[in-house]
Amino acid sequence: MSLTLKQLRYFIAAAETGQISHAAMEMNISQSAVTAGIQGLESTLGVKLLSRSAQGVSVTPEGARFLARARGIMAAVEDATRSPLGEETRIIGRLRLGVTYTVAGYFMSRHYAAFRRGYPGVTLELTELPRAAIENALVDGGLDLAVMLTSNLANHEDLDAETLFRSRRRLWLPSDHPLLAAPGVPLSDIAREPYVMLTVDEASRTAGRYWDAHGLAPNVVFSTSSVEAVRSMVAAGMGVTILSDMVYRPWSLEGQRIEQRTTVEPVPSMDVGLTWSRDRPLSAPAQVFRSFLSLTLGAGG
Repeated sequence: MSLTLKQLRYFIAAAETGQISHAAMEMNISQSAVTAGIQGLESTLGVKLLSRSAQGVSVTPEGARFLARARGIMAAVEDATRSPLGEETRIIGRLRLGVTYTVAGYFMSRHYAAFRRGYPGVTLELTELPRAAIENALVDGGLDLAVMLTSNLANHEDLDAETLFRSRRRLWLPSDHPLLAAPGVPLSDIAREPYVMLTVDEASRTAGRYWDAHGLAPNVVFSTSSVEAVRSMVAAGMGVTILSDMVYRPWSLEGQRIEQRTTVEPVPSMDVGLTWSRDRPLSAPAQVFRSFLSLTLGAGG
């Protein structure tokens, strides 16, 4: 079996962060996907690249040698993907980019920085707005492009969208919760637990759709627009919640552990992508930004 670029990215991320969970969050994928990718890479190479312990992962001597090669490969790939866009790196202009709260807090910063380095002639004006306000601004011409939760998009008649990645939603629990004993938890069992509801970016409305589909309702004991508040409350045992892997972190601000489990019933993913007006052609800076994100996330798996 041949090694893949995804495997190399997963290995580099795990080696640099020292945690499979951190690598998964950085790549916006599940921990199991990172683990499987690295194991496949080790099988292909016939060597152990990472040593695993309760504290995380560390590179083996063979892993350290291969890490340098893997970085060289990825640098060459990045140069190759940028070369067809060589002329576009000299584009000068302004891009008015709308972002929703979750995108601004958990996705946009690293891509903003990378885009500014690669395309210094484009002035990127970021504006955080609710989903409905972004949709209106795209239609009215107040924004050129938006990075938002495309799974929440309402105006499909006037707006086009491109989903860049899908972030799986899973159950969050404190580290001593009895529901951790099962690999998958039915929604009916979750409905009997105290539930902390996130409200930002229409999270409660989205949750209502899949709860309603199964004739159930969560036992909401607290609603908040703060992801960090949800994290702290779940970790402290105040309740459980269902949220996406993109906003998951294994520790609260107080240093308490948060665990995850899948739900037995399918829960829709949280999809992040680009949105723009059907009636207005994308400007050159907007086209460059769209190509940049598509290449970055397409190559990243």
